[in-house]
Amino acid sequence: MNRSTSAVPEWVRAWFPLVVLLVPLLLLAVFSRYYNGVLFVRIMTMMFIYIGLVVSLQTFMGNSGIASFAHVGFMLIGAYGSILFTMTSAQKSFTLPEMPTSWWLHSFHLPFGPALMLTGLVTAAFAGLIGIPLIRIGRTTLGFATFALLIVIRIVALSSDPLTRGTRTVVGISRFTTLEYAVGWALLAIVVSYLFKESGLGLRLRTAREDERAAAGIGVNIVWVRWAAWTLSAFMAAVAGGLWAHYITVFSPHAFWIPTNFLIISMLIIGGQGSVAGAVVGTVVVSGVAEGLRSLEYTLNIQRQSVPLVAQLFPQQVVGITDFALALALLLILYRRPAGIMQGREFAWPFGGRKTPAPLPPVSPAAGSAGPASADGDGGNVST
Repeated sequence: MNRSTSAVPEWVRAWFPLVVLLVPLLLLAVFSRYYNGVLFVRIMTMMFIYIGLVVSLQTFMGNSGIASFAHVGFMLIGAYGSILFTMTSAQKSFTLPEMPTSWWLHSFHLPFGPALMLTGLVTAAFAGLIGIPLIRIGRTTLGFATFALLIVIRIVALSSDPLTRGTRTVVGISRFTTLEYAVGWALLAIVVSYLFKESGLGLRLRTAREDERAAAGIGVNIVWVRWAAWTLSAFMAAVAGGLWAHYITVFSPHAFWIPTNFLIISMLIIGGQGSVAGAVVGTVVVSGVAEGLRSLEYTLNIQRQSVPLVAQLFPQQVVGITDFALALALLLILYRRPAGIMQGREFAWPFGGRKTPAPLPPVSPAAGSAGPASADGDGGNVST
């Protein structure tokens, strides 16, 4: 190791992957605010909300290697929970007329920030309780079970007229979510997810992901580490759902179904589910490409009416370009680069001298620990 490299403190290299994620996003947020284009600010706000949502999925799915379809369900709970906790009695009487005025929830309301945190805690409690039996089943079976859980959550939402208006669209929701709220939560979610990944708990979870028998042999409590990641990620997804609800302001339970699930899972897989950087990069790339394709689709449909050549090339209205391109990109990534754009790695210190992780110390079964995580994290591939 040369003198310039050895002079760099180890903590600088350890925190560099997090800093290189946060600083560009913060600069992009500042540019978005001062650029002051309404459409651009809207695009950026939605992108940051999705960053928080995809990072929450990576916290569980990326570290455990288990596919989860239930996080859109947690997003649904967070969306409707934040509405119920922020609306006043008068607003609930207008927006949710089927809710009995005798219910304590009818008169209960909080400011937006505390309501988001309470929504996250309620969702985490629900996920934790349902996760006690759910996490104990096998990895492949658990993936299917999470989809079944999403179906149950959706059916309950469609059947709960007093709380969600059932199949009807909810209107009259206050727009509390701003670009600042979305950016703040996205950056906080990145920090939490990265710290979890680099913690001993995250390392033990990835150990169980790679080899369950070996992990159990060194004393890792596989059920516990998966349950912890599951519960934490549910909290994060619910908060992102609350931000989404108070920015969209008009939606129904139908919004939390296959298309949304496909979108956030595609963002994670395209970027690389093995790292927090992959979740962020995938969300930014997919959001940017999707907006570009939507603009192209709109332009083609407008020009069909005035440009004969475009009308000949596209005799019918152009629809579905974004979904088609996203599906094609997902197939290509899975075929050519299954670990995603980031290959399951975080951004590394670019000037060499990375410290080689020390071998894990032996751990007694009673300790239930696999030792502290290395600063370099995990760069392995993740199977789902």
